[in-house]
Amino acid sequence: MEIIRSNFKINLPKVYQAIEEADFFAIDGEFSGISDGPSVTALTSGFDTPEERYQKLKKHSMDFLLFQFGLCAFKYDHANSKHVTKSFNFYVFPKPFSRSSPDVKFVCQSSSIDFLASQGFDFNKVFCSGIPYLNQEEERQLREQFDEKRSQANGAGALTKCPVTIPEDQKKFIDQVIEKIEGFLQREEKRTLELNPCTGFQRKLIYQTLSWKYPKGIHVETLETDKKERHIVISKVDEEERKRREQEKYAKEQEELNDAVGFSRVIHAIANSGKLVVGHNMLLDVMHTIHQFYCPLPVDLNEFKEMTTCVFPRLLDTKLMASTQPFKDIINNTSLAELEKRLKETPFDPPKVESAEGFPSYDTASEQLHEAGYDAYITGLCFISMANYLGSLLSPPKTCVSARSKLIEPFFNKLFLMRVMDIPYLNLEGPDLQPKRDHVLHVTFPKEWKTSDLYQLFSAFAVNTSKYAESYRIQTYAEYVGKKQESKQVKRKWTEDSWKEVDRKRPHVPGPCYHTNSFTAAGIVGKRTLSPDPREAGVVDRESEGISDPELEQTDYCADPLPEGRKKAKKLKRMKKEFSLAGSASDSPAVLFEVPDTW
Repeated sequence: MEIIRSNFKINLPKVYQAIEEADFFAIDGEFSGISDGPSVTALTSGFDTPEERYQKLKKHSMDFLLFQFGLCAFKYDHANSKHVTKSFNFYVFPKPFSRSSPDVKFVCQSSSIDFLASQGFDFNKVFCSGIPYLNQEEERQLREQFDEKRSQANGAGALTKCPVTIPEDQKKFIDQVIEKIEGFLQREEKRTLELNPCTGFQRKLIYQTLSWKYPKGIHVETLETDKKERHIVISKVDEEERKRREQEKYAKEQEELNDAVGFSRVIHAIANSGKLVVGHNMLLDVMHTIHQFYCPLPVDLNEFKEMTTCVFPRLLDTKLMASTQPFKDIINNTSLAELEKRLKETPFDPPKVESAEGFPSYDTASEQLHEAGYDAYITGLCFISMANYLGSLLSPPKTCVSARSKLIEPFFNKLFLMRVMDIPYLNLEGPDLQPKRDHVLHVTFPKEWKTSDLYQLFSAFAVNTSKYAESYRIQTYAEYVGKKQESKQVKRKWTEDSWKEVDRKRPHVPGPCYHTNSFTAAGIVGKRTLSPDPREAGVVDRESEGISDPELEQTDYCADPLPEGRKKAKKLKRMKKEFSLAGSASDSPAVLFEVPDTW
């Protein structure tokens, strides 16, 4: 269902009803751009930490506009074993509804606009018919302005008990207004008087003066002409009529305020429901939604996490889900369009879905990609297919997995980090995974280069990359090698001391030689797992982990000649692997899924 400014109010009850009835929602957004600084590639560097990625997106993406928001509500019909959907495609634009409304400034990126235009995006609906909105701070300020105006209006609040102090330059103007009103009140046949347009300050003086001079018998209100000129209209009324008009005026003001809050009311309803919100590669969608419809994003990443979980208690990113076991090995392409196609094939089973009565249905055979409502719809389909696949692995199999099932809990509140090499997601509910290693780039220079040449080069580099200064360190190769040697010496000393302690405590075994198991002394540093369970961050990828050189040096006390020494080293590696696998079954925390009788 397409929702624009003209039909937003009449369809808002349908949106509320869909949100109330839904089991979960899928969302998607279209933006006026992605990056106002570096290229998109630089904005999503593979070396980013979660903190760096958040800061980049906050700095370079939040000045763009989310101007189309897709919402698809999914409800499971148990009687007919199918999902019923209600899809909405909202066009959103921060049009100021009055002079006191915020006048939002935003930027566009030509490549993004060109791409959306090539997909048939209707920009006229955004700029001419987009639904307005206010964030919470803007709404608060606007309500305070309305309250202040009401306190100054005729008949609202306490009446002014003394004459108003009129500035010298405005006395002539106010005297002329009083003269007109006196003549108007003496003419019984005339019921209303329209004053000439004037400034806001002059209107304020008129309100204050009339409230003191004519406490009863007239009603004063401000109207706007077709040319957007504001002027005061005075009407003759009795006390009962004046109160009625004041109530009507107040109701109209509240309606205007609600209209100004506009689309934010939909986001508030989704947030208040506390239900699961599904998106695909949704970090930018979440950041824009909070930034535009709640409040500006905080500087600190941890504050952003707290804010996000308050607004959306449960989020699930289908791109992360598809990139994680058990899906990783059977899904080659996790882009939304390709993922939707893959999940229609074996071993997956596409869900049975039907649009609710009165709601248009989407046909996935004729793709409507990059329409936010359609993208939200197929995101929901992808989630259902993957969740049901997890259910099929249970014993006995489960054909339909609920949005509240423990099977999908490991994926909650973890947002996919695009193109990050070793940190797959941003964890909203705890500390993020940390990179295991430094990435080093060696640069060599011609021998004839002088020190001044290098100084100029690095100065230019520092200036041009200052925005990423926290992400890199420049040092000479000699310094780099020196620090590596120091690190090795510290590690070797620890290993040797540890082995001496092990050697002292272990019982002596008769024979020409014996081998030690290095895993009893030295810690094992593993590769990062792609499981979204943060407890697995320290679990070793024992399948592919080898023994380090210092460990190999300590494995054979007899220094067996080759190839016998290699055989024993391989045997030790195999023993280490078997020990690690056995230990992981009993000592490590629960892995991806915690369900009874699993596969």
